Amino acid sequence: MASSPKIFAIAGSCVLALYVGFIVVEKTHAATELKADTEAGAIQNVAVVTPKQSPEKVALTLPGTIDAWYQAPIYPQVSGYVKMWYKDYGAHVKAGDALAEINAPALDAQYAQAKADLDSVMAKYHLATVTAERWRAMGRSQSVSGQSVSVSNANEQSAHAEVDAAQRNVDHFEALEKFKTIVAPFDGVVTARNINVGDYVNNGGGGLNSTGGASELFTVADVQKLRLFVSVPETFSYVLQPDLTATISVPQYRGRTFEAHYLTTSRGFDPTTRTAVAEFTLENKDEVLWPGTFASAALKSHNEDAHLYEIPTSALVFEEKGMQVAVVDENSRVHYRNVTVGRMADTSTEIQNGISPTDRIISNPPADVLEGDKVNIVEGQRGYNQSGYGKDQ
Repeated sequence: MASSPKIFAIAGSCVLALYVGFIVVEKTHAATELKADTEAGAIQNVAVVTPKQSPEKVALTLPGTIDAWYQAPIYPQVSGYVKMWYKDYGAHVKAGDALAEINAPALDAQYAQAKADLDSVMAKYHLATVTAERWRAMGRSQSVSGQSVSVSNANEQSAHAEVDAAQRNVDHFEALEKFKTIVAPFDGVVTARNINVGDYVNNGGGGLNSTGGASELFTVADVQKLRLFVSVPETFSYVLQPDLTATISVPQYRGRTFEAHYLTTSRGFDPTTRTAVAEFTLENKDEVLWPGTFASAALKSHNEDAHLYEIPTSALVFEEKGMQVAVVDENSRVHYRNVTVGRMADTSTEIQNGISPTDRIISNPPADVLEGDKVNIVEGQRGYNQSGYGKDQ
């Protein structure tokens, strides 16, 4: 029985040794796991994309305005009161059709006065001609001096000039008399009528509008063919090529589209909006489209740079050396490569050189990823920048 305490002591020492050993092993294992986790955490997770070849056709949708092929605001050339109007809103007219008549008694009086003045100077001219003829006859017989004959001839020429001036004045008022009838300048539709019987209109304009300017009497528009005006942003000005077409949709005809063809451009950018005005032609034989209509224009054109590659704009890295992209090699190491950027948009950018179609490019490089760092490639979520781009498989 005396050996029992010794046995208990030895057993206790063994248990203690086992416990201490267990603690040491656990700490060693935890340190190993912590080191592994730390090393794993130091490797960035990145999503990569492969360059996509630029499409053969480029397309974008922009707002536009439909306008008449010809549109003329018509102003009066004489002052007076509206005697009658003959064409109302929406009326189809031919060139020369009467739209309205103006009663201008003051003009009529001036015209009559001009004709009377012409008759008066004509009479004086006839008298001067007869007188000059007599003086020339006497001059040939040496009955009068040559100076007297010269004065007579000058009087005749002066009277003739007065006749010409009076005739021009008559022609002037005769032309104004024709403007008492307002006529259509070309075939079209009356899109505005701003007068009523009895209204007083001014020479050069109708009544005064809210801004103090003269308003037109009528507006006539040729709508058999229309013009479409689209403001194209500077970024997308490359689509303005001869083969450009526009598919038009308008709010009042849901599900129906119209085809427009590129005509010309302003060849200059508005410094305020950084846009250039592009003009398209649009057939409208059935007159279903009206001038002033808002249109949504889907533009499609051949892409001259279809041999280039596109990457997400978010993949670009702005450095002091210039524009770069972060490429992941076969060993999952990052290398920054200089690139030459072409056309840029919000979601995609064309790269003119510096990449190949097999490159794995980080779609959104983290700011702390350095040259030569090892990264872990993960499957990127399809979203704003991943849509439409190839991913590493």
